[in-house]
This record gives sequence, structure tokens and C-alpha cells, in this order.
Amino acid sequence: MAHPVQLSLQDATSPVMEELITFHDHAFMAMSLISFLVLYALLSTLTTKLTNTNITNAQEMETIWTILPAIILILIALPSLRILYLTDEINDPSFTIKSIGHQWYWTYEYTDYGGLIFNSYMLPPLFLNPGDLRLLEVDNRVVLPIEASVRMMITSQDVLHSWAIPTLGLKTDAVPGRLNQTVFTATRPGVYYGQCSEICGANHSFMPIVAELIPLKIFEMGPVFTL
Repeated sequence: MAHPVQLSLQDATSPVMEELITFHDHAFMAMSLISFLVLYALLSTLTTKLTNTNITNAQEMETIWTILPAIILILIALPSLRILYLTDEINDPSFTIKSIGHQWYWTYEYTDYGGLIFNSYMLPPLFLNPGDLRLLEVDNRVVLPIEASVRMMITSQDVLHSWAIPTLGLKTDAVPGRLNQTVFTATRPGVYYGQCSEICGANHSFMPIVAELIPLKIFEMGPVFTL
């Protein structure tokens, strides 16, 4: 869960999010070095009074500042493509859960447990308990196992939505008439929050997602729902 004045990303709870944080740091470092180099060259140009007439015809320098950015782009693009294919990889998931977006709540269907279906609405401020998060707490959490591959089937009943939990590295659009899927493996238990990340109408800000991750052994005994 993010906290006030947080500058970095949330702690990773899945291998994919760990890869995304690593790539973010890698790209940020390259961007910082380029920015400092350009700033240094700009300040040097503005402050020095020395001139060199030969620099107007420096073929070697033009070659370097053409090839060097291309190399930097390649070093950024290759890890990006690797993570892109990693997020789309489907490896025989252990569980399948279907999520349906509505204006403005979510419906979850546990297809492996007799088609268990329930809705998840945001709790109004009057129903919050001490310690609950305003605009993020729901009446029914989606319960998921850790250390197991879980496939989320995501669609929408009306307009575009987006099922997103940042700490898991998940963000998948819910499109009417289309069934999208994403697979993740959580690494530690806890309660993790997300929100609809696609503008879907007047109450777009009021359809949170709360995932309660529990050990696999407990989940196999039968999902524990806060109904």
C-alpha cells in the first residue's frame, strides 16, 4: 500500500513487479545520465568564451552522437521487450477467477469452486471501521492464494474498465464483449489495494479492488470470503 509523500513504486508482491521495478531503475539511471550530460554541455556552451572553428566539420563527433543514442535505446528496449513477453506468458495456471466490471463495482466468479459468484462494492464512509482506508475498502474482498499461478479472466458488462493492482504488477483492460486474461503468482500474504484505471463514468473513482492473499494450504481448504 502506498503511503503519503511516497516517491518510489510500491513494494513488489510478484516476480513480474520485481522485474518492472528493476527496469524502472535501469531506465531512470540511463535517463539521469543523459540529462546530466546534456545539462553539462549546455552550461559549458553558455559559460565558456573559447571557440573552435574546426568543430563545424567534425565527422567523428557527428558519428558518435548518432550511434550512441541508438545504443542507449537498444539497451532500454531489450529489457522492456523481455518484460512485455513475460507478462503475456501463460504457464498452466492452477486457479482461474473471472472478474466482471460494472458501473461501478466488480463481480468475481470462482470457476473452479462451483461457479461461486459475488459482487464487490466500495464501502461508504459511514460503514468504515477504524483503520479502514477511505475510498479503497470493499464489502467483499477477492481471496487469492500465494505461491500458485492464478489466471484472472477480465471483462466488462457495460463500458471500459481496467482491473489493476500496482503491487502485483497487474493492469488489464475490461472490454465489453472481450475476455482478456492475465496470470500472476503472488509471493507473500497480505491485503493489497487497487482501483479501476480506466475512466468509466461519473463514479470511476469509487470502484476499488481489494485482494486478500492467503497461504495456498488455507486456500485449498476452501476460499474464505468476507461475505
